[in-house]
Amino acid sequence: MVKLVLLHKADSIYEDEPDVVYDFPRSYFRAINEAVGDWIIYYEPVRAGPRGYFAAAKIERVIPKPGSEGRFLAMIEPGTFLPFDQNVPRLIAGRPLEEALTEPDGSPKKGGAVQLAVRRLTAADFTRIINLGLPQDLEQIEATRYDLKLPGLNDAAEPFARPVLERLTRRPYRDVAFRRKVREAYGYRCAMSGLMLRNGGGRPEVQAAHIRPVENSGSDSVRNGLALSGTLHWMFDRGLISVADDCETILVSHNKVPGEVVSRLLARDGRLVRPVDPRNAPHPENLRWHRENIFGRGLFEGPVPPV
Repeated sequence: MVKLVLLHKADSIYEDEPDVVYDFPRSYFRAINEAVGDWIIYYEPVRAGPRGYFAAAKIERVIPKPGSEGRFLAMIEPGTFLPFDQNVPRLIAGRPLEEALTEPDGSPKKGGAVQLAVRRLTAADFTRIINLGLPQDLEQIEATRYDLKLPGLNDAAEPFARPVLERLTRRPYRDVAFRRKVREAYGYRCAMSGLMLRNGGGRPEVQAAHIRPVENSGSDSVRNGLALSGTLHWMFDRGLISVADDCETILVSHNKVPGEVVSRLLARDGRLVRPVDPRNAPHPENLRWHRENIFGRGLFEGPVPPV
């Protein structure tokens, strides 16, 4: 097995969906086939956008692309895709993070490997990029993010340094990474009420909801998330509310949700608040899955939690 960097552009002509599938030509078949069962890092080239290295995932298998001679699909193992907390640039202090892109004197190479859409990645380079994009102390960073820093207090003890692969697979760590990215994507505003609420210490009250749950092969992509208030998160998970196939109109199970609850909780126009970056908008397939499998099927047990 081998680790890879895969180039991805949001406006790519290929049918890429980073948390599901990577579309590639025959010329890269050998390299990607060698990476089956191992991890890859996604990279957005500078000319396509500002993200640089932006996510990690694991390749489950490679299959021929139906109806497309000479093209293949690398299927991403469900539950492995994880966006970086901080995007990582290709160069730091003028030096590439990939050994294959570095001249002996440390300067960036030009042409050749730089232009490849699929590049082999050493274990050391993989670790370096993951550590920059997904800090090992991310859970502590989030837990203390809104704590008041009082002068004279000693810093907390150094967190336990978890191995890279443990971080990528450990559910509590992934939940923190997902929550941070989804709330940031919506500007800490509830996607269904439009409200941005913070407690007295400045901590945002909005939560991050998976549209398709992880236990049902849902991913930790921002496009599988909605920033919701606690009450609306509860209602969404129980199928009392959803989003229509126009990806904007909020659906309500009116036979289970009292009208006064709707008028108090949802935006007046009944439409979803969009993320700050349109590329983070909920994926239509995830919304469809929620409508067909969750919406209207949950049992309404007891009162809706207070706002």
